[in-house]
Amino acid sequence: MTETTQKQTAPDGASGPYIPRSPEYRAAVEALRGLRQDLFHDAFAYRPLPRRSVDGVLSRRMSGRAREYAAWWPHALVVAAGLLAMFAGWAGEGSGPAASVSGLLALVPVLLTLVRPVGAFWVSLMATAASSVVAGVFGDWPWQPGSFIAHLTVLTVVAIRTRPRTAAWMWVITAVYAFVVEAAFGYHFSNNSAPMLVLSALALLAVTIWHTRRSAEQEMTAQQTVTAHERSRRTLLEERTTIARELHDVVAHHMSVVAIQAEAAPYRVENPPPELEKAFATIRENAVAALTELRRVLGVVRAEDYEAPDAPQPTLADLDALLANVREAGLDVEKVVTGAVRELPQGVELSAYRIVQEALSNALRHAPGAPARVEIGYVLGGLGLRVVNGPAPQDTLKKSTHGAGHGITGMHERVAMLNGEMTAGRTDDGGYEVTVYLPVATAEDSA
Repeated sequence: MTETTQKQTAPDGASGPYIPRSPEYRAAVEALRGLRQDLFHDAFAYRPLPRRSVDGVLSRRMSGRAREYAAWWPHALVVAAGLLAMFAGWAGEGSGPAASVSGLLALVPVLLTLVRPVGAFWVSLMATAASSVVAGVFGDWPWQPGSFIAHLTVLTVVAIRTRPRTAAWMWVITAVYAFVVEAAFGYHFSNNSAPMLVLSALALLAVTIWHTRRSAEQEMTAQQTVTAHERSRRTLLEERTTIARELHDVVAHHMSVVAIQAEAAPYRVENPPPELEKAFATIRENAVAALTELRRVLGVVRAEDYEAPDAPQPTLADLDALLANVREAGLDVEKVVTGAVRELPQGVELSAYRIVQEALSNALRHAPGAPARVEIGYVLGGLGLRVVNGPAPQDTLKKSTHGAGHGITGMHERVAMLNGEMTAGRTDDGGYEVTVYLPVATAEDSA
């Protein structure tokens, strides 16, 4: 049997032989590093307590100066706790210089939490020891009444302003202080170390739970924001895919018509010249090539289970059938057409039809029983649409919750595709209005 001894190399930058450390040792080193970072590194750094936000439920109902003062209520609460500790220090010492000193020793650490929270903890421990010296052996031990309230307040405020690990270290150091004082000076009949440790543990536990819940709420809010963004992005892509599918069918139809007419055109002319036959053949070849590229490029937007519609894509001429179906569903809708009715490009007619369809669907979904009105205006240079519905009657059933609320997104995409303009929003009477303008190029513009 042959034994092989393998030497472990030292980490980069380490000198001498490398000695592997146990997990317990590494955990202890990490804990001491955390202690140094939380309670010793920049312990007296200046960190003033920020003002409270005034966007809460109660503060929003306040007005004027009262709302401005509401932003300082955490500071006022800390000052009130400091004054309470000071009065307890005075009362514990009766009267005289000792009472004044005990009161100040209780007040200063509490006020210090407003500007230097970690440093206030160390000052509170030193103030506790100084108060015990001033009180002598006849007072409460090792925390005088004022120091007891002050140190408990300091622990709570610092734990709120820092993190749970700092709160745990403060409680451990407080326990060590109590045990060291008892071991050095003996046990007193009025010993209050146990009440201090129990009450501080409960207070710090409550603060830790609050920190944990707050972090969870923040993470949930951030996740909801990301989810909403992803949902909006996915909806936008789905709407664009739907529009691309429909336009694919429209353009493919037109290209097919061009190819067929180019192929049939020479047969309609008796003895056509070779140049004309060659020109029509070139038109047909280009149309077929364009149709092939269109199917290859735009065909990728079709889902695997997508089937092209047998009927042609709808236009504004099919709007009466749509309105009839909507009326059967319970929506009282009227149509008003102004201007000289003319045939528009099929893409514009299809988008206009879809916009009206989606607007009426939203009216059925969100304002059942409300009257609606569809206005179509053939104006110079474009097409105007206006779909407006009134507020839902008070005695109607509960509004439908079907749909993800993405109809407006699809409308915006169609309007943006045609370089149009769109506005959508609530009306003064509580209804909803969608206004769209779709530009249409005239023959002179095209030329």
